[in-house]
Amino acid sequence: MSTDLFCEIIAGERPAYVVRSDEVAVSFLDARPVFKGHVLVVPRVHVETLTDLVDVGPFFERVRAMAGAVEEGLEAGGTFVAMNNRVSQSVAHLHVHVVPRRQKDGLRGFFWPRTRYESAEEAQSYADLIAKAL
Repeated sequence: MSTDLFCEIIAGERPAYVVRSDEVAVSFLDARPVFKGHVLVVPRVHVETLTDLVDVGPFFERVRAMAGAVEEGLEAGGTFVAMNNRVSQSVAHLHVHVVPRRQKDGLRGFFWPRTRYESAEEAQSYADLIAKAL
């Protein structure tokens, strides 16, 4: 079994501010939050990316519940929910960020620059390539 920072937290070998823990996932405060109350939801089983997770349903039930709890518990206007797969993934263990959001909280430019397709045909070609891979 691989071991990483999140596996150590799951095993109780490394301290963390755990919000919820069950047989499917462990959720804890991010040590370097975007905003206070930023939670990471990680599967208890070690997988590196979303495509490695066999049974996504139960895990995403935990993510959905955490998004609601962050909004309600922190009286936030909403949440930002995101994950990286390999690129920009600081820990090689699948994790979903649930970040509390408020109007005018200053979070902008958080993502990469946007682009446009040159034509409808180009856009359709990308859609077709992805659909074919499914």
